[in-house]
Amino acid sequence: MIRPCAKIIYERMYKTIMSTGHIKLILLFATFALGACATIPYEPKRLALPDELSGVQSSTIDDVTVLASILTDEQANKHFGVDIGTRNLQAIWLGIHNASHSHLWFIRNHLDPDLYTPDEVALLMKDELDGAEFDTFRQSLRNESIRVSLEPKTISQGFIFAPKHEGGRYVDIRLTGDAYDADSKLSSTTVDINEQAINRLRELRFGFAIPLPDGELDHERLVTSNIYTEKELRDLDINDFRKAIEQLPCCATNADAENNADPLNVVIVGKATDLLNSLTRSGWSFTHRINLKSVSRLIGSTLQGEAYPVAPVSKLYVFNRKQDFAMQRARRSIAQRNHMRFWLAPFTYKGQQVWVGQISRDIGIKLTPKSPTLTTHIIDPQVDLAREYLLHSLLAEGLVAKFGFAKGSTMAMRSKPAFNLTDDPYFSDGMRLVIILSPHPLPLNKVHSLQWERSSAPVAEGQTKESMKNQRLIEP
Repeated sequence: MIRPCAKIIYERMYKTIMSTGHIKLILLFATFALGACATIPYEPKRLALPDELSGVQSSTIDDVTVLASILTDEQANKHFGVDIGTRNLQAIWLGIHNASHSHLWFIRNHLDPDLYTPDEVALLMKDELDGAEFDTFRQSLRNESIRVSLEPKTISQGFIFAPKHEGGRYVDIRLTGDAYDADSKLSSTTVDINEQAINRLRELRFGFAIPLPDGELDHERLVTSNIYTEKELRDLDINDFRKAIEQLPCCATNADAENNADPLNVVIVGKATDLLNSLTRSGWSFTHRINLKSVSRLIGSTLQGEAYPVAPVSKLYVFNRKQDFAMQRARRSIAQRNHMRFWLAPFTYKGQQVWVGQISRDIGIKLTPKSPTLTTHIIDPQVDLAREYLLHSLLAEGLVAKFGFAKGSTMAMRSKPAFNLTDDPYFSDGMRLVIILSPHPLPLNKVHSLQWERSSAPVAEGQTKESMKNQRLIEP
């Protein structure tokens, strides 16, 4: 039996013949290709769920427990019998234990607004299957999809399909009560109205930062207990904490610490798992380590103007070592991204780990002999904008308990900028953003200021007097 994928091969073969004329060679290749196509069986081997999944995470709020895991491409291929990874798709497995007395709804769009339906996934894979297999595959996807309506005292499990996030992703699960039930109970004279109003508005939020290790991701080697094995870290109170921040080096450096690199403009308080969880929840991605494979891919993405969501970040040094890990928010091409590096500080604050960071925004790529790859990113000279971007992304997700600003970074004017290792100019008010993370989402009215320094207005820093025509007092 010739599978439907033969159609694709014939189409490509015809185009190649028309453009090259190499008929014999192409026909020989097609014979092997079509033979391989014809021998790929549709034989799904269902995994025992969740026992055969790796990295399953769980969280419980009151009487509701959610479990989550992301299937690797290999696991998905085995379970579904086709390789959905070739269509840039990921299968996310969820288990929801609703031990409450309430009917709940799973709000899928919070996980990803670009989710794929079972029939959509099936149609994308149609060329891999014949008619009968396609119908079986499509129905299996429908049957194994997790329901959005969660009855009380039930366990629901199944898959949801989303665009692939290389390296892992943040899985945001939000459950809400049933509006119909709530309003029905409100009309009852035997039910306390205030209690029902509270239950009606209640939302349960579960969040999981789930990595998909490929052996090359930067954070995979992060073991914080191995960083300061020879010394006991000082735990600081609020006053000593501020002094320690102000006394940190102004900037990261090169390996021998002879030249300053980008400014150290961020400090975040929170254990490593909370930090990774907060950043991935806010849209930040893991990064690859620098090696031959990742550099080759980086150069290829640069030449083709493509995105590389987990592209490596070059090494800078603080505390006599390169960054402990890096994160980035990729954009539509490799030349454009926000990225940051973090180092674990040699002190703690109220028993919590402290992370010293450098954040900047890449806006282009240039050739330079000062880089081992002969290319480097050009940073946006308004580095304080990148600092604000980080703050706003965390505030938007409710992950900030307190924040403020401390002195200690490089202060430079637009008219007299500072320069990094690859001669990119930048200007800044010299403040460091200090964030104390909240492990659970907080509304903005619960966020507090550290009441230290005031930062400048980042956009205004780059403007001239001409801009004043766009801002004026309201006349009485």
